[in-house]
Amino acid sequence: MPSEQLQLLIAGYVLGDLSPEEIEEFEQLLANNPAIAQEVAQMQKALEMTYAPPEVAPPSHLRAAILDANQHQNKPLSIARPQRSFSWAQTMGVAAAVLIAALGISNYRLWQSLHALQTEVQQAEPLTFVLQAQDTNVSASATLTVDPSTLEAELNAQNLPKLPPGKVYALWTVLQQGAPITTDDKNAILTAVFGVGANGNALENIEVPQVYRNRDLVTAVAITVEDASAPQRHEGAPVLIVRV
Repeated sequence: MPSEQLQLLIAGYVLGDLSPEEIEEFEQLLANNPAIAQEVAQMQKALEMTYAPPEVAPPSHLRAAILDANQHQNKPLSIARPQRSFSWAQTMGVAAAVLIAALGISNYRLWQSLHALQTEVQQAEPLTFVLQAQDTNVSASATLTVDPSTLEAELNAQNLPKLPPGKVYALWTVLQQGAPITTDDKNAILTAVFGVGANGNALENIEVPQVYRNRDLVTAVAITVEDASAPQRHEGAPVLIVRV
């Protein structure tokens, strides 16, 4: 474990600001490395010195003078215990130390959340979308395989009709209504533009939008025919489509 991360764990343990899971993890580290206990003790002592400074007894001559004055007045006199005073700089130093410790623990938890999210993304399985023709008499098809961890995808289209000049095929990602992503008036994102060879096939490596990391947002994937000069207008009807 990096030393900075270990120091954050020690600070959280001493301040009592760790979750049960983090406490269990730290106590396992403590059992395997007793030397950590010395650092825990040092930090606990520093906190005790900060919040509970040692008592300072009054000088003997001051105590005698107070008692003598009390006898002359014949009335009870309470002796206030002197307190150690701290300068403004010392007070600010203590506040800064506590703030740094709190921010360190917060950053450690943020690091844990990001690490968990990265691990989840890295372990995500590839997504596969098989697009079929709207017309049952058309044998064209396409497969889109997406890696959510890298947002890289492979588009494999087969038997698509060859297009006249000025036309291209456009791949669209259609999102659910009200998704917090900018789309066109058909709730779609232009994902790729491609052409096909003489045999009607195409094999493209493309980059897809981040919505593919949350498949619940995607409702359909479609291919249309659009003008090459402005495919983003999304004027064509789906040639191939799959609804999720």
